[in-house]
Amino acid sequence: MFGSQIDVVIADDQELVRAGFRLILGAQPGIRVVGEAVDGVECVELARRLRPQVVLADIRMPRLDGLEVVRQLAGPGVTDPMNVVVITTFDQDDYVRTALRYGACGFLLKDASPGLLVEAVQAAARGDALVSPAVTVRLLRRLEESERGTAPGGAEGVGLSERELDIVRLVAVGRTNQEICDELFLSLSTVKTYLGRIQTKLQARNRVEVAAWAWEHGVVRSGR
Repeated sequence: MFGSQIDVVIADDQELVRAGFRLILGAQPGIRVVGEAVDGVECVELARRLRPQVVLADIRMPRLDGLEVVRQLAGPGVTDPMNVVVITTFDQDDYVRTALRYGACGFLLKDASPGLLVEAVQAAARGDALVSPAVTVRLLRRLEESERGTAPGGAEGVGLSERELDIVRLVAVGRTNQEICDELFLSLSTVKTYLGRIQTKLQARNRVEVAAWAWEHGVVRSGR
């Protein structure tokens, strides 16, 4: 859990992008930008020294790209992983799977609305993940296309109930917890309990990995 203050490090080689994110986040009560990095090496150094609740890292950076930043800060084997949100663009679909496997907890478009940027940072600080529906559907659909028919076991292999599958499908198309509550007529606490069970069964660290699993295993289809 985080307290009243969310510290953020921003890493992007474009000064205008960093300035825009800094202005938006700095104007929010409870969010403080504690560092900015112009490349991946500086980002890793800053993050390890400052230990922010959230790191926003562009995928394309000099010296060390965003994927390697994610691996070093949040990847398998990291003792105290950080919450890294990857800043991406629509022409970078092929990076998504790698970023997920390395431990990214969210994806944010560079032209995301100020509100979505703030929500993504707040979600990441909670250890959750917020991905815009447009990013979720477009990028994870690519996983469905490339993985269809190749993943063994399917939903049956992990023992998800019908209700859990309902929730997985909604997560996979970008629904928030509240929207899942409204659609399935469940309480917020019940949805959170289900999500916890789902993540345990799928061995998923966050809802982004749950969504990726759903697309990879054909639990949700493009026509959803």
